[in-house]
Amino acid sequence: MSNGSYAFVRGEIIPIGDAFLHISDLSIQRGYGIFDFFKVSNGHAFFLNDYLDRFYHSAAVMRLEVPYVPRDLRTIIQQLIRQNDMPESGVKMILTGGYSRDGYQPEQPNLIITQQPLKLPASEQIEKGIKVITYEYVRDFPLAKTINYTMGIWLSKMVAEKGASDVLYCKDGVVSEFPRCNFFIVKKDGSVATPDKNILRGVTRMKILSLAAKHHRSESGKITLDDVRNAKEAFLTSTTKRIVPIVQIDDMIIGDGKPGPVTLSLLNHLINLEKSDLRDSPL
Repeated sequence: MSNGSYAFVRGEIIPIGDAFLHISDLSIQRGYGIFDFFKVSNGHAFFLNDYLDRFYHSAAVMRLEVPYVPRDLRTIIQQLIRQNDMPESGVKMILTGGYSRDGYQPEQPNLIITQQPLKLPASEQIEKGIKVITYEYVRDFPLAKTINYTMGIWLSKMVAEKGASDVLYCKDGVVSEFPRCNFFIVKKDGSVATPDKNILRGVTRMKILSLAAKHHRSESGKITLDDVRNAKEAFLTSTTKRIVPIVQIDDMIIGDGKPGPVTLSLLNHLINLEKSDLRDSPL
């Protein structure tokens, strides 16, 4: 994050170097809070309404009250984007449990909004695909985008040791999601499928399901490791990564071990959708 950037903290936009929370905040004391993150290009926030909807939904699930209505929050975001003037960047909204008097009970939530430069995945990942591993785990409150990433961070060393790029959560042979991404497969019949249980409903996931329905059959439902083993293609999706092909999961080679045509086609459709959003829906 640039030293010259600004952040919104507790009701005001201030230089990032002056942005602090008190140690009594429940995000520090207990790791309690939610967040969301969206991309910005030349002052335009992509699919902002979708991200704001999810932010308020996460807050409701975690019994936190956002201190601003969506219209006012949108205005704050606009002001911060203009003040930072970062052409290609990402904006993170964090809502904490507030300054807790006993270190346990939530108080008035604190809203933090930051912006930082953003890089998309390296072209090599798209051209060659990535390897991921699996791990038995289901997130607490999977329908909320909480700040609790303890398991994903704890597993990062294992991921690196196995020469992988990420870890796919599963339970009793049923796959769900990555710490920061959703998961898709392309079945032998060409249909595009994604899990629908124990997952965060990603905005990019939603866009991909809609795009896939125009060109292929798409569905959300139970996906097992056997389904993955028999898949023609696999890929992950997220705000920052868009779509990244997966060519190996643990010891399983997916399809022919190369990024597949459906995956790459959907990536192109997603890029075109972003261009359309930038052109037709300015912030």
